[in-house]
Amino acid sequence: MTTPSQRYLQKFGLSDPAPNSVEQTDQQAGPNRRDFIKNVGMTGLALGAFINAPITQTIEHSTSKVNRASAPSDLKITDMRYAVVMNGGGRCPVIRIDTNQGIYGLGEVRDGANWRYALFLKSRIMGMNPCSVEMIFKKIKQFGFHGRQAGGVCAVEMALWDLAGKAYNVPAYQLLGGKYRDKIRLYADTPRLNDPVAFAAKMKDRVESKGYTFLKMDFGIESLHKIPGTLSNNNFWDVSKQWENTQMTYGGTEHPFTQVQITDKGLEILADYVGKVREAVGYEIPLSSDHYGHFDKNNAIRLGRAVEKYRLAWLEDLIPWKYTEDWKEISQAIETPTLTGEDIYLKEEFIKLVDHRAVDLIHPDLASSGGLLETKKIGDYAEERGVAMAMHFAGTPISFMANVHCAAATQNFVALEHHSVDLAYWENLVKKTDVPLIEKGFANVPNRPGLGVDLNDEEVKKHLDPEDQSYFKPTPEWDQFRSWDRLWS
Repeated sequence: MTTPSQRYLQKFGLSDPAPNSVEQTDQQAGPNRRDFIKNVGMTGLALGAFINAPITQTIEHSTSKVNRASAPSDLKITDMRYAVVMNGGGRCPVIRIDTNQGIYGLGEVRDGANWRYALFLKSRIMGMNPCSVEMIFKKIKQFGFHGRQAGGVCAVEMALWDLAGKAYNVPAYQLLGGKYRDKIRLYADTPRLNDPVAFAAKMKDRVESKGYTFLKMDFGIESLHKIPGTLSNNNFWDVSKQWENTQMTYGGTEHPFTQVQITDKGLEILADYVGKVREAVGYEIPLSSDHYGHFDKNNAIRLGRAVEKYRLAWLEDLIPWKYTEDWKEISQAIETPTLTGEDIYLKEEFIKLVDHRAVDLIHPDLASSGGLLETKKIGDYAEERGVAMAMHFAGTPISFMANVHCAAATQNFVALEHHSVDLAYWENLVKKTDVPLIEKGFANVPNRPGLGVDLNDEEVKKHLDPEDQSYFKPTPEWDQFRSWDRLWS
């Protein structure tokens, strides 16, 4: 490791350059020379000694607390590694991009996706300057797609912003244009319970004990599958398996193609469930909803009308996002706001939804939508056309903080999802900083460089994927580039 005096001499070509270390990126700017002289009595170096000391010693003392970030223009990507972290029952691959100067950036492949989506990109970015975030993104974005297939591109983009922030010694939000807010409002997503009274009590606890000011609930038709007279066509489809993904099963069939219908009896039961929750939490708290099951736009409209009196903040993903005209028809037919977008990759499909006035709010997941900058572009476009943006998220604190920086920098932001409210070790996956990640339902926007957090190695190692216990091991098998990727002749 070089000393400050050596680095000062290097600046003027008086010695050979040496790479900076990871720790240097966390140094904070300290006193200047005048402040140093003013406080020499406290430093242990007398003023006379300061004046008469050799230049190297003078520089060593006077620059001991000066910010020493890396040399951004000389940064090069040298490696990419991964670790698969269990976020409750879900797998969340975290990647680390290393550089020639010792600093690194962290990113996260979207929950439930595969780490290979990111490592596949390693050979395409090796040797590039990580501060050229947009150029690298344009080079690799062809390898992403909607849903989890975007996870690799987005993870790399997150890690690049983390690296760039560390290189320039500024928070990621500053590189996006600065922040609109110091705290990010969160909405607590709570998996449903079959007992509406017990579920209502749990939701109420979110507000009274944990301080959340925004809630989300599920009330899907899978709860009706054992109740006679509530659904039609469920003798063929097993609606209890919404999350199965095998072709030609209920879970693997898009909504319009199941032709499952909800009867009046079924609508009454679902509406009563929502009513009990609304009664418990009150009307002052925004209450949104999600995960209804697979049925077509007509049943979506009937369900929306059945719960209108409970003034939900939104109805989310009633049908797949790509049916723009159907979404517009649903939105025009009901009074409750509509929302979609967590599986959309890049801004173009969001633009289509916004321009058609198909939904009332957009809902990108930064780990699918393209990362921090692309999501900010999506939000900015929607803002100019009077559409608000909530943000979907379910992962570790790494992806969470990427969302926090993006939300801080985007004016039309409403609320960010927090899916791990009940996961005791979740915040311990990263090292403690001067402020908690979350306080009373709000995330603190950090002022530390990059994403502002780093992994707590000991804690993360306790929660690795049982099928993959590797922890940022070398990945030389992904170094070689053997394809022609250009999309034009």
